Amino acid sequence: MAILEIKDLHASIEGKEILKGVSLKLDTGKITAFMGPNGSGKSTLANVIMGNPKYKVTKGKILFQKKDITKLGPDERAKLGVFMSFQYPSEIAGITISNFLRTAIDANRKEKIPIPEYMNLVAEKLELLKMDKKFLIRYLNEGFSGGEKKRAEILQLLMLNPKLAILDETDSGLDIDALKAVAQGVNAFMEKDKAILIITHYKRILEYVKPDKLVILVNGKIVLEGSGDIVDKLEEKGYGWIQEE
Repeated sequence: MAILEIKDLHASIEGKEILKGVSLKLDTGKITAFMGPNGSGKSTLANVIMGNPKYKVTKGKILFQKKDITKLGPDERAKLGVFMSFQYPSEIAGITISNFLRTAIDANRKEKIPIPEYMNLVAEKLELLKMDKKFLIRYLNEGFSGGEKKRAEILQLLMLNPKLAILDETDSGLDIDALKAVAQGVNAFMEKDKAILIITHYKRILEYVKPDKLVILVNGKIVLEGSGDIVDKLEEKGYGWIQEE
């Protein structure tokens, strides 16, 4: 069953059209990988799905669980169960990770999460991601390495437990240990009633997070959809062969 359906989506930023008629379905229980050359529109699509106001939808619709969310703000989409991890997470001084996570969780609940329940939950997720508990008292992303920022994003994913996770180049800048920890967190999140859209330039994360479908975006349009095995051909030949065919 489709959790997200994108219909003939056109979107622009500062008057420049980036997405030029994207149609796509994401099914529950499935991981979809999105690849394409630099500037092809991958991150734009992620931001448009999340409702980033910098991007303007000029045509088309976005349906989440059959509900039209095209005109909803990012906070409304988040409450419905859409999550996005950022390619370049912002640093926020003065707000600890622990307070940030508790506030975000409470925003999606009728009653505040009890402190013992919260502490047990966060301890479990920290262990999964191989993160020290001292991490919780640090300010959000301030002074973090690239790997720490990406683990913090996946920690948010696991704590908030949305229905749809959009991961925008979560693997960029990670060493092999951080990559494995992040991949373990992503795989732990995945269940039959959820879906993941993972945007990447590289094959290596797809060796740990196995996609059910691979979608190739070139110049704002989807040019190929297929199984995850296509990534091997991309690794060998790049994107030129797609346009040739």
